Amino acid sequence: MTDSLSVRIDKWLWAARFFKTRSLATDAVDGGKVRLNGERVKPARNVKVGDLLDIDNGSTEWQVVVQDLADKRGSAAIAQGLYTETEESVAAREKKAELRKYFREPAEAIKGRPTKRDRREIDKSGR
Repeated sequence: MTDSLSVRIDKWLWAARFFKTRSLATDAVDGGKVRLNGERVKPARNVKVGDLLDIDNGSTEWQVVVQDLADKRGSAAIAQGLYTETEESVAAREKKAELRKYFREPAEAIKGRPTKRDRREIDKSGR
């Protein structure tokens, strides 16, 4: 995508669509949510092709290898070409998705005081 040999990590994360804004990407890097080759880095640190990134955007965690560089945000298809996800990362994300599928909503477990509709049902059933 870009002719240079390296791009700022916050720009790359934004261009690869891991974060909606560049400032969110910068905050994540500052907060230690992004690691470059296993190390905490600053937002101005450059990434190169072949670097390994551990990314946690709050809802999902990825481990990706940089395949191409970009400092401008493009389409999602272009963004997906900027990296490849490791097999371990894919397996971990699928496992978490499977666990979420069976997660019960807390509101269903704790009923609390019956609503007017619930009270009518209780009265109708004769309990």
